[in-house]
Amino acid sequence: MILPRRATAAGIVAGHAADAIFGDPRRGHPVACFGTLAAALEQRVWSDSRGSGAGYAAACVGAAVGVGTALQAVTARHPLARLVTTAVATWAVLGARGLAREGEVMAQLLESGRIDAARARLSHLCGRDATGLGSSELARAATESIAENTSDAVVAPLLWGGLAGIPGLLGYRALNTLDAMVGHRSPRYERFGWAAARADDIANLVPARLSAAAAVVSARLVGGNAGGALRAWRRDAGKHPSPNAGQVEAAFAGALGVRLGGSNRYGDRVEHRGTLGDGPAPGPQELRRAVRLSRLVGLAALALAASARYR
Repeated sequence: MILPRRATAAGIVAGHAADAIFGDPRRGHPVACFGTLAAALEQRVWSDSRGSGAGYAAACVGAAVGVGTALQAVTARHPLARLVTTAVATWAVLGARGLAREGEVMAQLLESGRIDAARARLSHLCGRDATGLGSSELARAATESIAENTSDAVVAPLLWGGLAGIPGLLGYRALNTLDAMVGHRSPRYERFGWAAARADDIANLVPARLSAAAAVVSARLVGGNAGGALRAWRRDAGKHPSPNAGQVEAAFAGALGVRLGGSNRYGDRVEHRGTLGDGPAPGPQELRRAVRLSRLVGLAALALAASARYR
């Protein structure tokens, strides 16, 4: 008989394969449905206070964890049902194929000189203001987003699934979605979104560092140097304003042999970030290598998550 933990491990692997083969559905994505419900709740409970925001985040994430806990309990004595349910949950929370596709599309647009189209496409990866950005800045923005989202949308959900099964998968994705919705700095969300943003930072502390370590180990497989990746990670990660994004972006910069970081515009706000890595600014070819590195890092996380549940 297959033990529930091993069925969970098999489900995580199957869900990762489903994401690689099918990607995200064009309509009715479970994460989008959660976002719609969370947005409706926000309209009812919003107030300019951290307390209200903390209650809102707790309710949304708690609901997702509750659903995951119920599914895990119902399938405890049915290994096949546990496998299928875990696979569906894993597929729903992963964004590996979509992330890789966006990176490849951006690289293709830049290679063909379609700068206006690349500026419009950048919004699929990040919220940076692309107005006036040239080819090298667009490639830098996309490379940084590939690195950061490898940790947020691939490694972290896999690791939380390996640690806590279905509740970990759904709870983490709910929290990360809330961070994207309300965790940014703006007059409306600076206080209300504080709890979601800080909780997301905590949830990603370990995944971001494991992502960076996997990038170091995988550097040679994308034509890079592990020593350079490790050096950039240790030296430059702290220059980034995010306690997590800086870890993986610095490691990716070193692994690819490029320079990331600088000034980024978000609407009326400009963030000045330190320089990550050495070498030239990335171009389309380096962006393609970043996509390959992202896939390798995701496979390393998959192996770790599956092994954690299999034992």
